[in-house]
Amino acid sequence: MNNILIIEDEVRVLEVIKAYLEREGYRVYCAAKGYEGLDLFNKVDFQLVILDLMLPDIDGEDVCRIIRETSKVHIFMLTAKVELRNKIQGLNMGADEYLTKPLSPRELTARVNALFRRMNYSKSTIFSYDNGRLKIDREKRSVQVKGEDIILTPNEFELLYTLASNEGKVLSREQLIQNIYGIDFEGSDRTIDAHIKNLRKKIEDDSKSPKYIITVIKIGYKFGVQKDS
Repeated sequence: MNNILIIEDEVRVLEVIKAYLEREGYRVYCAAKGYEGLDLFNKVDFQLVILDLMLPDIDGEDVCRIIRETSKVHIFMLTAKVELRNKIQGLNMGADEYLTKPLSPRELTARVNALFRRMNYSKSTIFSYDNGRLKIDREKRSVQVKGEDIILTPNEFELLYTLASNEGKVLSREQLIQNIYGIDFEGSDRTIDAHIKNLRKKIEDDSKSPKYIITVIKIGYKFGVQKDS
């Protein structure tokens, strides 16, 4: 599970971001002050820090500098400072994203999900299941079943890869839509159901009794098979 540290002194903002990220399955730690956040950072292995720049005890910029002295952890800066020079300064300081308030928690969540997709992609581009029966190659955007190439549409591939890269995690239709279409999608969430039906016909031995793409009633879908070791 990926660990995220939020350093933010606005309690309401902190609570909302935490709730959204925990709903995505992340383990979230919170600090309302800079030094408190640094203390937590030294105790836990974090993959992402979401850092407000206007803190009551120490500037967020200083927190970023201190973290960067010892760590390459990803840092998202949150701030009300909208000037271009502030953004450039923050990025030069070592931030990976510079996001201005007010910020939609859905947008922030989509950016966090995109970050971890990229991180997972960089670790491995080929997923193999059932002793190689099913193979998903992210780099080539190809899928094989029993050694045969399976033709998927771009959206079908993204849906399959999203489920596979979140192995065992239940994803709602809304989460899948955000991952595949982005947060501005205006169609029906039942679009996902149509893609799932087509995917099952292409990769499952029995589409009516699937083992790869599992329906979780009233919630969404999950990938039901573990990767080959």
